[in-house]
Amino acid sequence: MAIRNIAIIAHVDHGKTTLVDQLLKYSGTLKAIEWQDLVMDNNDQERERGITIYAKNTAVQYEGDTINIIDTPGHADFGSEVERVLRMVDSVLLVVDAYEGPMPQTKFVLKKSLELGLKPIVILNKIDKPTARPQEVINMLFDLFIMLGATDEQADFPVVYASAKNGFAMKNLEDEQKDMKPVFDAILAHVPEAPNHSDKPFRMQVANLGYDDFLGRLGIGRVYEGTAKVGQQVTIISNEGETRTGKISKIFTTLGLQRIESEEARCGDIVTIAWIPTIFVGETIGVWDVEPMPSISIDEPTLRMEFLVNDSPFAGKEGKYMTTRNLAERLDKELETNVGLKVENQDGRFVVSGRGELHLSVLIETMRREGWELQVGAPQVIFKMENGEKLEPIEQLIVNVEDNLAGAIIETVANRKGMMQSMKSENGLTTIEFEVPTRGLLGLRGEFILLTRGEGIMYSSFSHYEAYKGEIAKRQVGSMISGNTGGVMNYSIFKLQERWPIFVDPAQQIYEGMIVGEHLKGGDLVVNLTVNKQLTNVRNSGNDEAMRLDPIVHLTLEDALGYIGQDELVEITPKNIRLRKKYLTESARALAKKQEKDALLKADNG
Repeated sequence: MAIRNIAIIAHVDHGKTTLVDQLLKYSGTLKAIEWQDLVMDNNDQERERGITIYAKNTAVQYEGDTINIIDTPGHADFGSEVERVLRMVDSVLLVVDAYEGPMPQTKFVLKKSLELGLKPIVILNKIDKPTARPQEVINMLFDLFIMLGATDEQADFPVVYASAKNGFAMKNLEDEQKDMKPVFDAILAHVPEAPNHSDKPFRMQVANLGYDDFLGRLGIGRVYEGTAKVGQQVTIISNEGETRTGKISKIFTTLGLQRIESEEARCGDIVTIAWIPTIFVGETIGVWDVEPMPSISIDEPTLRMEFLVNDSPFAGKEGKYMTTRNLAERLDKELETNVGLKVENQDGRFVVSGRGELHLSVLIETMRREGWELQVGAPQVIFKMENGEKLEPIEQLIVNVEDNLAGAIIETVANRKGMMQSMKSENGLTTIEFEVPTRGLLGLRGEFILLTRGEGIMYSSFSHYEAYKGEIAKRQVGSMISGNTGGVMNYSIFKLQERWPIFVDPAQQIYEGMIVGEHLKGGDLVVNLTVNKQLTNVRNSGNDEAMRLDPIVHLTLEDALGYIGQDELVEITPKNIRLRKKYLTESARALAKKQEKDALLKADNG
């Protein structure tokens, strides 16, 4: 029985996980009682956001062969996971939208695949779309393969036309729209069998990590040589070349959604192994004289954010965890599996670095759902110094908007130091490609949604580092800051709403120093939203009926992170997301501003 290992790669929302669903279903691996849409997206946030966040492996039995399938994330913030799992496979299914064609993340994951010598199978998905343009997209893909340095063999890629949503695939466009058999036929025809080196001593490499409350940290990887057995004594070679010994305590293989405990792992298997010592990504496991495998690089973080315990006046009213010790333990636990994350403890203030806003906001949202109360500062870009020059991360940004909005988008991105690379208009829609500093993307999504009335599409992915582009004005407006603690009154909202959007609802409890809205004219404005209308015998109920409130703006976590300035924080609790100033009182803010000004003067004179 042969083993074939493949990864499914694509840009976000091009249909990877839906395709895995259909492969599991067609192969008969999932019973009817187990079936549901997007079975591989088993994390609540993955289902709510509609994206894959964590790479996951499954396996199917088909015509006597075991096909290990790895479903990978499509968002650029989780690109490091894709790069690691590609080491475990012999081919990839490159899923591409039959209308959109190759997008930023498509280019990233395809480049990594080609560099590793893998020959992709192209799945042209969403072929049932009325706007599908298969031949154009194939030509675009061929050009992309050549641009990325593909060999002649890699550029001669097989193509399968599919609609994963409707459960059919075709070798040719004229074929019957029946089932997913053409995908399996392509896998058997073009994915090589895993080489059988069972006669050699055991050797594998850890490409990903898992965690079990009872077993601790788990290593996920492919057995490249030999056979692994439970109870076997092994040598672990670290990424620095140091060796230590341990014993395999558990081995798990996968079939469908089941994790199956096994006594041994064959050469070619993708397995999860538990052991006594702690294991890390990239380490080689084998017998005492094992040769280390090539190291696995992990992408460096591009953004950092300060995590603090909640010290607002409302602290402790909703959450279960809120001490510095609790926070340190939770972040240490996150480091067990989230290898793209870095944490520095600076006297109780934790600087957490990650690959992007989404990477960090997923962690924050996970902690919020676990019952945490915490505060986080504004995201800050991580700069690099090379040869005395300050470098910053640059991202490739692609937007798709209506033709009449293209000018406004170009102006907005240009104000954030973005440079337009290309623009193409088709069917009333304009696609624009930019190179823009990561700093320029912070807070852009909310502005983009307002400009396009929620109908535009925006994608970005890390591209490279360039010289520092200069200051970028993040926000042209100020904040409305509550000067009082108490309940919000309708009358106060009515009087202040003409100045700009309000962030808090009537009757909501607020505190001094909390940000309750946006100030249109720039600069911060201290307001009192707790004042009610003074009733007199002259006023009657008819006057109250004329008091109409504009819709309240409720910021999501991502909106809040993109909105706040350097002197502001986001307070996160299980039930609320609030914005606040770092210093809650006017006098404290004035003192902090004076101290900052004095420090700058001292530095200039220094």
